[in-house]
Amino acid sequence: MCHVIVTCRSMLWTLLSIFVAFTELVAFMSADWLIGKAKPLSSEDMDNRTGGSQEPYHPTLGIYRRCTRISHMQLFRQDTLCGPYAENFNEIASGFWQATAIFLALGIMILCTMALVSVFTMCVQSIMKKSIFNVCGLLQGIAGLFLILGLILYPAGWGCQKAISYCGPYASAYKLGDCSLGWAFYTAIGGTILTFICAVFSAQAEIATSSDKVQEEIEEGKKLICLL
Repeated sequence: MCHVIVTCRSMLWTLLSIFVAFTELVAFMSADWLIGKAKPLSSEDMDNRTGGSQEPYHPTLGIYRRCTRISHMQLFRQDTLCGPYAENFNEIASGFWQATAIFLALGIMILCTMALVSVFTMCVQSIMKKSIFNVCGLLQGIAGLFLILGLILYPAGWGCQKAISYCGPYASAYKLGDCSLGWAFYTAIGGTILTFICAVFSAQAEIATSSDKVQEEIEEGKKLICLL
């Protein structure tokens, strides 16, 4: 028989699980991992510019995406073009970035699966006498380890030719050169930290949904149980 059990701690864990999965997915798909060195406007752009920004543009580079600015000479304006620079996995700029993509993708797949499962924990708390919260917490911890491996390997790819074209000749493994780190990298780090917090907090969700108060509500025949 299904009992819908909602507590503050279990709901917080569910929301955090969804938020962490979404955060890591957005960071992975973003092109703002590296902010390239400033590219000055060309003489044609300076001559044809009508009220546009005079500041040089900073292109951005992600694991498999990039953003750059293109000029429309006939329309006298500039547009930012973002999209994948790699048409397939083998075209990713560095072997280290390929490994990063694999580890991050594995971690994100686990997190997205756990986010989906967390929604159903309101109705189903155990399978085969195993707590879903504990299983999810364990898998979230494993996902966090995959994310850490990906983030550690990512800077090793800064010496690839693609990164050098954005960051200048002084860029190398674990050296940014003329680039700076974008918001996506910091978001991925923050999401990784929250992943481990989420894994630990799953134990609290388990305790909250199996407390004596919950058991008393079940014995009273209630189907919907909401507790603080």
